[in-house]
Amino acid sequence: MDVSFLGGPQPQRGVGIVAPFDFALDRELWRWVPDDVSLHLTRTPFVPVEVSLDQARLVSEHQTLREGVQALCAVAPEVVAYACTSGSFVGGAAGELSMTAAMEEAGEIPSLTTSGALLAALREIGAMRVAVVTPYTKSVTDSLEDFLGEAGIAVTGRSYLGLTGEIWRVPYRDVVDMARDAVAGDAPDALFISCTNLPTYDVIPQLEAELRMPVLSANQVTVWDALRRIGKEAVGPYQALLDPVARRGPAAMAASPTLPVSRPEEPAEPVVEFVEPAAEPTVLPVEPEAALAGAGTESGEPLEGYDQGFASGYTDEWGGGNQPPV
Repeated sequence: MDVSFLGGPQPQRGVGIVAPFDFALDRELWRWVPDDVSLHLTRTPFVPVEVSLDQARLVSEHQTLREGVQALCAVAPEVVAYACTSGSFVGGAAGELSMTAAMEEAGEIPSLTTSGALLAALREIGAMRVAVVTPYTKSVTDSLEDFLGEAGIAVTGRSYLGLTGEIWRVPYRDVVDMARDAVAGDAPDALFISCTNLPTYDVIPQLEAELRMPVLSANQVTVWDALRRIGKEAVGPYQALLDPVARRGPAAMAASPTLPVSRPEEPAEPVVEFVEPAAEPTVLPVEPEAALAGAGTESGEPLEGYDQGFASGYTDEWGGGNQPPV
């Protein structure tokens, strides 16, 4: 059968990704990518260290990054991203800049890191005060706050799990619970969910609708920044970073306890009910909890079949329980 009429495959733009050895969310990255872009992933060498500041330093050594970039050069990506939040903030602002420089020198390709992409995303939406959610221990979470502080970003509140491994197994319900805790203090401009190994794609639109603020995540900002470097746009269901319309929707609306009362001589302004636009089948746009209904028990109850690895109620290095606003 002659299939020559089909032509060749659709031309693809290439984005290289250097990920830590334990990265498990390749599929999540792909969900933000348009059809004419391919992701080319490589991983750092395995090191027998649990998630910690030590691991973050080991997986972000300059020689490790150079080798990852050089391996990707074989498929000629147009941009390379280092997809690790802790690995790119552990050395502070100067460390992040030196990592990017080492990657660009190794492959002569425009390069970026997740933490650098986070700062670019915060500038994009005009956020100077953020609440932070992490799966990390206290010391790693502190390091993230220090990095943001160097950039002039104030952390208004935070919540962390204290995990040292298998972060990709955390369910969406835990992410939502932490988000609610983190924003409970002073009103932030946005919420940031850290760690490229923490699932966030489906929960972002629901959190933006409930919390009425932009919600950024590590994987989201990484893909967004990499794509914009090559003149492409990330795709995703109604997310403030990706869609200017979403910034004028729930993410931009301040909650109001009462409606203003019109003077008798003036007609009352019509109340426009916000209707969520249609999203992917996996995202229910009406009630944020609806998307989480199948996740298990209600907030605060033990997770069925999920071992958190720490005692509930702790508020020290290992997390667990609500963290006080910073």
